[in-house]
Formats: sequence, C-alpha cells, structure tokens
Amino acid sequence: MASPAALILAGSRSGERDPAAAYAGAPHKALIVVGGRTMLARVAAALGQAGIDRILVSADHPAVEAEAARLGLACVAPASGPSASVARTFAEVEAPLLVTTADHALLRGAWVSQFLADTPADADVAVLLARRDRVEAAAPDTRRTWLRFGDGDWSGCNLFLLRTPAAAGALALWQSVEADRKRPWRIVRRLGAGTLLRYLSGRLSLAEGLRRLGTVAGVRAAMVPAADGLAAVDVDKPADLDLVRRLIAERQGLSC
Repeated sequence: MASPAALILAGSRSGERDPAAAYAGAPHKALIVVGGRTMLARVAAALGQAGIDRILVSADHPAVEAEAARLGLACVAPASGPSASVARTFAEVEAPLLVTTADHALLRGAWVSQFLADTPADADVAVLLARRDRVEAAAPDTRRTWLRFGDGDWSGCNLFLLRTPAAAGALALWQSVEADRKRPWRIVRRLGAGTLLRYLSGRLSLAEGLRRLGTVAGVRAAMVPAADGLAAVDVDKPADLDLVRRLIAERQGLSC
C-alpha cells in the first residue's frame, strides 16, 4: 500500500462553544495547549513520526487555519459534519487516506504505524478500536462511550483508514448514521432485524457486526485492535483535558 495522506478533522460545531475549549480558555479545541504545544500540533507531529508526508486539516476557524499554516499544513474546507468533511476530501485525494481528529492529543506515531501495518491487505476501510479492559487499565479515570458486543466492550480510537476507492461506500453509510453515533443499537438496526436481535441479546460479535456493515456499504471492513488502551482517550470534555494533561506531564517527566 502506498503511503497515505492524512486528514485531521478540526472543524467547529455550528453555534456551539466547545466545553473543553471554554474550560481551557482557548478560541478553539484544536488550539488547546497541552504539554507546551497545541493539540493540533501534537497530532500533526505524531502523523509525521509515522512517516506521513501529506497532512491536511479540515478547519473553518481563522485561528486554526493560522496554526495549520504555522505548522506547514494545508487546510481544506469542512462540510456540514465530520463524515461529509471526510467524503469531500476523499473525493479530491487519492486513496489511501488516513483520518483522525485534532483532539487526539495522546496520539503517537507508533500507534499510527502499527495500525497501518496491521490493516488487512484486502480491506477497503479499517478502524482502530480498543478493548475496554485495555482502556481501563491504561486510564482508569476515563469515561468513554462503549460499543457493547458479544465478545466484549470496545471504544473507538479516532483513527480510520480509507484504503481503497471503494471506501466511498463506507462514507455514504457513515453519513446516514452519524446522528446515532452515541446510540449504537440504532446503527445496528439498519443491518436488519436478525442482526439487531443478535446485538440486543449480546450474541453479535464485533467482527460479525463489521462484516454486516461492510456488506450493507459494499466494502470490505476491518477492525484493528489497539495494543495501548490510551489510543481511545481523546478530549471531549473538561475532565478528559485534565486527564490528558496529567498523562502527558507524566510522560514528559519519565523522558527527562
């Protein structure tokens, strides 16, 4: 597989002040300073450490655009939501495209490299997920939204790979279910009554659910398990920011 381009989602929710940005006194969540650098700078640095040369930022805030320019990153205009923003960029950039978010302040180049290496060669689209036990072992204080399947609870890690042009089908499905991202049973319902019953009864495995999603979207979908539970920790709220700042301070202290 050719080295992917990367897209960092750093858009703004229309009419809403992000609670983490307000808590930090920053003009935008991507510009919150953690460990001496903005979260956008930290994410970009991790991608660069993974050998990704072309990094795009989906942003519509002047201060974020200025920070992207300072970092030598190109900005692309966002669309009406994350999925639409990814779809717009994917239509203009050749596959493969790696997608992450500006609030993934703990992101490490090694995680990105391992994710790319572990993605199956026949996958059109892949997602990094972390098992609950790994997340809670790495960050006992974190509160996440869990995807509950028969083989365990999982959390998303804000890292996606659109590996082939066929991944456009997955983006179309993503746009159709984006409003239900905090209610996974509604997403599963789109897969049919049998699949929904298996999910509600705790008999649907994550791999089976992904296979069914792939069938509906017309793609080959794969899940890659994260080795480090911290990969699931991003900054959605003030408590997340406090946790991330503490973890990064501890990491910097160990590297001294």
